[in-house]
Amino acid sequence: MKPSDYQAAGLYDPGAPNAAERLELLEWLSARGVTIEQMKRSRLPGGTLTGLAADLTINPGAHLKLAELADRAGLTVEQVEAIRRSAGLASVDPEDPRFADRDVESFAAFAVGTQLFGEQATRHFGRVMGFSLARIAEAVVSMFLVNVEGPLLKAHGTELELAQANLRATEAADVVPAVLQSVFRAHLEEAIRRSRLAREGRSIDTVRMAVGFVDLVGFTTLSRRMEPRELADMVERFESTAHEVATAKDGRIVKLIGDEVMFVAVDAAAACDIALTLVERFAGDPTVTPRGGLAHGELLNRGGDYYGPVVNLAARLAELAVPNELLVTPEVAARARADHLRFEPAGKRLPKGFDEPVTLLALERP
Repeated sequence: MKPSDYQAAGLYDPGAPNAAERLELLEWLSARGVTIEQMKRSRLPGGTLTGLAADLTINPGAHLKLAELADRAGLTVEQVEAIRRSAGLASVDPEDPRFADRDVESFAAFAVGTQLFGEQATRHFGRVMGFSLARIAEAVVSMFLVNVEGPLLKAHGTELELAQANLRATEAADVVPAVLQSVFRAHLEEAIRRSRLAREGRSIDTVRMAVGFVDLVGFTTLSRRMEPRELADMVERFESTAHEVATAKDGRIVKLIGDEVMFVAVDAAAACDIALTLVERFAGDPTVTPRGGLAHGELLNRGGDYYGPVVNLAARLAELAVPNELLVTPEVAARARADHLRFEPAGKRLPKGFDEPVTLLALERP
């Protein structure tokens, strides 16, 4: 390609201040086999020239249209679209050849899952999987922006340097599927063990566990005054601490919503330890104050999340607690007898949404 070709396509202006830098990028893209048409399409919303080489490596081998994919997977177009929607993926242009041979195997696997577990259960699993993978994908993008692109822009890196960094990061993401497979197998073993311990021969719909909520009082007010990077650092510190503490004490983080964490544990004493440790880790923070609530009983387990009156009660106790206080039910205290735990009477309180006051205890260290 000659500079005049790029100029004719509207990709290059020889009189622009960054003309030399832009030409360097365009020639690098051409050397990698990127066409003028692909470069022009990268200027549409959602695309960039500096990200183009990376974008083209994400979905290599794509040549199948929607109908062709459905036919080879033994599904109808409507079934493929429904599976994609359940996984949180938007509709595609039927004429866009964006699917590869590997996608045929993935959609065929959904068909097998439907035969084995039923359509409704398979679609629900697709939603859970899509939700989790969407977060992983967003985390990958955020990690690149914060740790690679941000510093590169701050150091006044060139367009070519940014494009090469995009490409390296995307190529490095190829290891993620292998890592996911290994981590998934380990988590599957843990989930099976936890389920067997918590079920104890009871209903397949419920488990008997301790559930807890811990949040940071003052976070909402503080977040309005903090710079985005400071806020991100605090959220990351809270999330990483919660994961570290819960994992070390054989619990599981169910979800994190900004300033609040929900966790479960088969052992009530372990759940108390998790909550206490989280409070202790943030007790000296001058900007936020932790508090929480714990309950124990039958929890409805669906899609990796937990529901039911016991969960609602634990969440309401966290709302009732004052800063640095952990409120628990008598059931928790009865099952968490340990020398390193102390339960003091905290009277009766009426949680929001409940008809009768609930007897509560304050969880402390001896």
